[in-house]
Amino acid sequence: MQRFSNTVIGFLNFFTLLASIPIIGAGLWMARSTLTCENFFQTPLLVIGFVVLVISLTGLIGACFHVAWALWVYLVIMVFIIATLLGFTIFGFVVTEQGGGVEVPGRAYKEYRLERYSPWLRNRIQDPQYWSTIRSCILGSNTCAKLAFWTPLDYVQRDMSPIQSGCCKPPTACMYNEETVVVTPDSDCYRWNNAPTLLCYDCNSCKAGVLENIRRDWHNISVLNVVVLVFLIGIYSIACCAFRNARRAQTDYPHGENRMTKVKPRWDYYCWRWWYNKKEELF
Repeated sequence: MQRFSNTVIGFLNFFTLLASIPIIGAGLWMARSTLTCENFFQTPLLVIGFVVLVISLTGLIGACFHVAWALWVYLVIMVFIIATLLGFTIFGFVVTEQGGGVEVPGRAYKEYRLERYSPWLRNRIQDPQYWSTIRSCILGSNTCAKLAFWTPLDYVQRDMSPIQSGCCKPPTACMYNEETVVVTPDSDCYRWNNAPTLLCYDCNSCKAGVLENIRRDWHNISVLNVVVLVFLIGIYSIACCAFRNARRAQTDYPHGENRMTKVKPRWDYYCWRWWYNKKEELF
């Protein structure tokens, strides 16, 4: 039972070491791809893969070979990861609290407004360079091409994804005649264009649709992070036991043996001893 924690940590890190290989491979494969959407995610994948590889290798060496310094490094990195993940999870819940769609009377789909989302997300999506990358992803995904064959009845009865609702059609409040736009309070009505490469890709409703997708995914990730945090804290506790076993293995002393051979008396020990002996002599 004394070495059970080392065995558990060894197996866990062996499996995470194997898991890091396809993560790194996916990142390298995306780096060779010419698609913008895939290149956009290559850096996070590579960073996660290499971090998992280094941590797993350190924990595996420390647990299997009783290398105390390797387990010490492993524990320090684990504390950093737990603290970072906790902060990221709290931030995720705060950022994704706002948002959501607005019901459209007589329609199955919802529409999305940019002002309903958190200021941090709005500032991020309005950055021209960032939006240019996202816009290229939407164009490359052919999301709006699926609506090209819809009938007017389909627009009434069928649901849409947030990106389809915001990017592939003008807002429902817009009213068009043959060549001009009837006066409307929604500025996105003037940004709409029938050209397949333009549509409403520069509309605020399109940015809001993208933010809704991000908000949903981020919220789901934050819920998953809570589970991961509990799992990591459990691993950290077992790793602490493995670290203690590794240090004990380096001392050549079995568990529970008293390694104290002598105690150096405190500086005032002899003064008190002399006074005690004198008192015994007098009485």
